[in-house]
Amino acid sequence: MLAQRRIGLVFGGGHVGMMGAVADAALSAGGEVIGVIPEGLKRRELAYEGLTELIVTHSMHERKQRMADLSDGFMALPGGFGTFEEFCEIVTWAQLGLHEKPCGLLNLAGYYDRLLAMFDHALDQGFLRPAHRSLVLADADPGGLLAKMQAWEPPALERWLAPDAA
Repeated sequence: MLAQRRIGLVFGGGHVGMMGAVADAALSAGGEVIGVIPEGLKRRELAYEGLTELIVTHSMHERKQRMADLSDGFMALPGGFGTFEEFCEIVTWAQLGLHEKPCGLLNLAGYYDRLLAMFDHALDQGFLRPAHRSLVLADADPGGLLAKMQAWEPPALERWLAPDAA
């Protein structure tokens, strides 16, 4: 779907699991696929060779920054702790005004229902503001989520950082 829509894929650079499957599909459809992987994971032979481009970083922190710089939006598929951490961090960067890019959860078969409910609970309890909660988009359909991300307009957020701090 990404390749058909001429949307390039920037991903974690691994050839295993969901990451590898998405990269395989995008490459098979003729899409551009850029992987960003830290040296430590590359040394463990987890890197996906044969991508449009494979960028090797020194650390996970550098990897996340490089992926953020290369991306126009962020979509998390079902995953584990790494996926949760990276998604919440990129949403936090949006909350802090470090970027104004859409952040979406592909909620296949209700996988993220409880996480979305937790975000709603945090809103109800006063730990999130409505504008901050609106930073997280979700849809069970990949096409629906892409449409939401493409139509998304950043909310007016309080800026806690000086404009040049970003």
